Amino acid sequence: MSGELRHREPVDVHLILRRDGAAGPEVLLSRRAGNVYASGLWHLPSGHLDGPHEDVVGALIREAHEETGVVIDPAEVRFAVTVHHRSPGGMSRTGVFFEVRAWQGTPAVREAAVCDAMDWFGLEALPEPMVAYCRAGLDTYRSGQAMAVHFQQPNDPIAYDPDRDRRRPVAAAGPAGPGARLREFTERAVGRVTGWTDVSWAREGSQVWRAVGVEGGLWFVKVHQNDRFHQREVSAYRTWVPGLGVAAPRLVAADEALRAVVITAVPGRSLHGAVHPPAEQRRIFHRIGRLAAAIHHSAPARPATGDTLPLGKWERHLDAARPHLAPGDEEFIRAMVVKAAGLPPLEAGPTHGDFQLRNLRWDEASGSLYVIDFERSEDGPAVRDFVRLSDAWAGRPDLYEAVMDGYDRPFTPAEEEHLAVLAVLDALSGIQYGAAHGDPELVERGHRTLARLRATSHP
Repeated sequence: MSGELRHREPVDVHLILRRDGAAGPEVLLSRRAGNVYASGLWHLPSGHLDGPHEDVVGALIREAHEETGVVIDPAEVRFAVTVHHRSPGGMSRTGVFFEVRAWQGTPAVREAAVCDAMDWFGLEALPEPMVAYCRAGLDTYRSGQAMAVHFQQPNDPIAYDPDRDRRRPVAAAGPAGPGARLREFTERAVGRVTGWTDVSWAREGSQVWRAVGVEGGLWFVKVHQNDRFHQREVSAYRTWVPGLGVAAPRLVAADEALRAVVITAVPGRSLHGAVHPPAEQRRIFHRIGRLAAAIHHSAPARPATGDTLPLGKWERHLDAARPHLAPGDEEFIRAMVVKAAGLPPLEAGPTHGDFQLRNLRWDEASGSLYVIDFERSEDGPAVRDFVRLSDAWAGRPDLYEAVMDGYDRPFTPAEEEHLAVLAVLDALSGIQYGAAHGDPELVERGHRTLARLRATSHP
């Protein structure tokens, strides 16, 4: 260690006291109060180890009695989750979460100076505001995973914010496959599974498994990183995605408590990083345009409103991205935001939300294109789906023409203006996220987009 002191951090324990409620499983939460960290926020009963004489189970039992009055037999304690956490202030700690389903006594507030309320909440109806660290542990628990890293950034709130969810599940070693609850859910839907392969995308919080059935059937099992993504994907599969026919997977089963779905497999390989001859590229991009048209025509468009541009977070993203911007970028971004305020609204309809090459699969044998991953799907202007795709045709007017030919119409002048603004906002978001998460590809894509738009736009 070169003469330096080893890094040390506290260990704390968290009690998931669980019971069966009328609407499903419930957990006990207390609301912090007074002159304490996270005052006013809901949290699990929890505390630190008092010293090296105390193990984590003993600390859990002690803290549970001190805070709630319940008495727990050590034999009833079940390990649930470990979370390595860093607060917005920069201090880190390791939290061990335990599940307990049997105890003696009735939970009640026992430390009124630091807790002003205690109640049972549905595991799928957690209250707000809630400590983000605690929420990370519960989200990992209810997804059937055993460990997560939750390193918050300096400007993050202490309270859980779904837009700044830093939870990153860590896959378990040992025999390949998910936890018992996810296995059971999957096998209820498709029968016995004989092989599991983790195929999760490295930079996302969602987890994806390839599941092989006893007779060779193939499915994908996905656990979403938050409720919003789960609800969006399930809604898309149950409404407009079936209109795409064989060009998209089919939903087999969904479980809200696990935030999991089982979907059918589609052929082909991801277009992310794929290399094809120019003529084949043009053919593929023509099919991409046709598929985009099918998505946007899968349900009737809604009349234009005044909220089709997502301007709510741009200042926060700019604050985080500012150290990584090129000279002149901030002025350009601000000018584009001003321009956005005067743009006419566009009609809204189904959009994929993350329509880019990595979510498109090309089957060379059949010449067929498939689209996957609908967790960012929502109603919006159709041009939204071309924001990330536009980076793929940059410098290649032949690919842009192929897409437009497949789409069967050019963008309107208003759509062109919206596309430029949306691309700027997406570039800004990518730079701040990539810088915070050590993802240079996202940062570079953002820089490339801003440079291209600055050279061609007139805000």
